[in-house]
Amino acid sequence: MDDAITQWINSAAGQSILLDMIMTSVTQYGVPLVVLIVALQWWSQHDRLHVRHTCIAAGLSFFMGLGLNQIILLFVHRVRPYDAGISHLVISPSSDWSFPSDHATATFAIAASFLLRGLQRRGIALLAAAAIVCISRVYVGTHYFTDVLGGAVTGI
Repeated sequence: MDDAITQWINSAAGQSILLDMIMTSVTQYGVPLVVLIVALQWWSQHDRLHVRHTCIAAGLSFFMGLGLNQIILLFVHRVRPYDAGISHLVISPSSDWSFPSDHATATFAIAASFLLRGLQRRGIALLAAAAIVCISRVYVGTHYFTDVLGGAVTGI
């Protein structure tokens, strides 16, 4: 089922120059853009102290999630879907293992921090951004669907 979902999301890759360009941009710039959005929250006018604590929590969650991924990578060696012939790759290949997705971990760690700290509107917007980044990772062919699900879990 994982292969089928991955192929379904990746099926349009390489068929539309515009969609490929959008998804490649999201996959390349999505995480830095989310981090920039969090950094800009530092100067929030509404409930400044709470927002600043949330920004710090988001940063710590981001790094803890990526650290957890490095531990998981010691034990789980899953090949990339393009190496297994499952997906069509539209970006440069990656040299590390596929599971879990660092992009998913990073973006979901940030979104979860905002949601769990009670900043619902910002958290939902960041959750939407995280979902788009995750879809882009499968679309461009670099991850299986369960790779981004696993990354979301480690991020949360």
